[in-house]
Amino acid sequence: MDYILAFDAGTGSLRAVLFDTDGNQIGCSQEEWIHLSDERYPGSMGFDYEANWSLLIGCIKDLLKETGVNPKQIKGISATSMREGIVLYNSSGEEVWACANVDSRASEEVSYLKQTCEELEETLYQLSGQTFALGAIPRILWLKNNLPDVYEQVSIMTMLNDWILYKLSGTLQADPSNGCTTGIFDLNKRKWASGYLQECGLKDSFFPPVNEAGTVIGEIGTEVAGMTGLAEGTKVVSGGGDAQMAAVGAGAIGDQQTMVSGGSFWQQEVNTNKPFFDKEGRIRVNCHAVPELWQIETIAFFPGLVMRWFRDAFCQEEVKKGKESGRDPYELLEESAKDVPVGSNGIIPVFSDIMNYYSWRHAAPSFINLTLDPQITGKKEMFKSLQENAALITLGNLKLIEEVTSSYPEEVIFTGGASKGRLWSQTLADVLGVKVKVPLVKESAALGTALYAGVGAGLYATIQEAVEKVVKWDRVHEPDQSNHSNYLEIYEKWRRVYVRQLQLADEEVTTHMWKAPGFQPH
Repeated sequence: MDYILAFDAGTGSLRAVLFDTDGNQIGCSQEEWIHLSDERYPGSMGFDYEANWSLLIGCIKDLLKETGVNPKQIKGISATSMREGIVLYNSSGEEVWACANVDSRASEEVSYLKQTCEELEETLYQLSGQTFALGAIPRILWLKNNLPDVYEQVSIMTMLNDWILYKLSGTLQADPSNGCTTGIFDLNKRKWASGYLQECGLKDSFFPPVNEAGTVIGEIGTEVAGMTGLAEGTKVVSGGGDAQMAAVGAGAIGDQQTMVSGGSFWQQEVNTNKPFFDKEGRIRVNCHAVPELWQIETIAFFPGLVMRWFRDAFCQEEVKKGKESGRDPYELLEESAKDVPVGSNGIIPVFSDIMNYYSWRHAAPSFINLTLDPQITGKKEMFKSLQENAALITLGNLKLIEEVTSSYPEEVIFTGGASKGRLWSQTLADVLGVKVKVPLVKESAALGTALYAGVGAGLYATIQEAVEKVVKWDRVHEPDQSNHSNYLEIYEKWRRVYVRQLQLADEEVTTHMWKAPGFQPH
């Protein structure tokens, strides 16, 4: 039996996941990352590459011990990670600085760039599909301003998944689907865009070679084999960003396919055969992990985290019952909420806004329009309203994409932790008014990464062949069109409420749930 190994480096943890060639998960080892917050620099969230390399080694050893798989049977290895996190190296290939995607220390640099290089941000958006909000340029400028000795050492930059592959293979490189999220990338050409860093007062020499996902970049050497237990000579293969790899693992590898990934954040990914750009800069555009494809991306902030907060704050009873019965507390909450009517008896939750990439922020977290009648406004109604809210944000984001592309999806693939919920999946279908398909493997980023490792190792001829063989469907949810009509009316009310709540946050009467670094209300 042949196996393929994927590393999935999320915001909070690293997972090493082993699959067979039929896509069955054989084993998984997980460790929480160590992020470094420096009290001298508010918003800092450094990536501890020394400690995390030790965690990576431990993950590999634990996985091999747990599964008992002969390392020689592992034919290919690849990695995916959170986007935007970067690692910087000196000319000798040694790490000198790194940060996670949630690092927000460069707020002053974002403000400076927006004020002094406003036309440059628009130029880069039309080239790269990114704004300064999450990009690498403000972070590198911060390094120059605050740690000039470190900045002078910097010779090359990669993303976090590339760092994993570098530690395993010794090859410094990047892939289009994650590299493009730096904002220093030419989407059409799928390669680095040189010259623009100089306009921001930075040196223009950070760029490693670019390899499409599935490209063999090296192999496990003697030293790494001794440290990890992996077999010497195992192929190491270029990977990609987590949202793009999740699309691959969910079978969304064709033009016009749409995927919704429901995790801590919710991403809406629409595949296109060319980059589209919004003249108002509201949406994000990325390279897909699949060559010759791109993705329009919108992001809903924190639906999964909001649901976790609700569980921990109000649902101790379900958590206790879940522990006693061995069931997921969310499953118990869905059972109690299954008969709550559309609209949750009028509750309007205010959490994430629809996407506005140029001016990105969210109103203060709120529940609006509660009643004092516990029979119609209680735990189950509030729970259902949060599920509806995530779906309404998704609807709004897909409407934004429709404005740009003149296309609305005929069906949606729903993956990630939220897709485990049958009520949530059906609610999404009803709100969107289209069929929702849920793949058998919900955590699809690791699977998509493994499939590309398999392509590089020659286990599959193409990614299309791999997806056709491996991706299977758990269930399909057909929309209730009557419910959909009601949700369209609810959506319009929600938008009116949200605009006013956002105004209160902009006026500092309330506090934004989140706002992009450097954001200043007009």
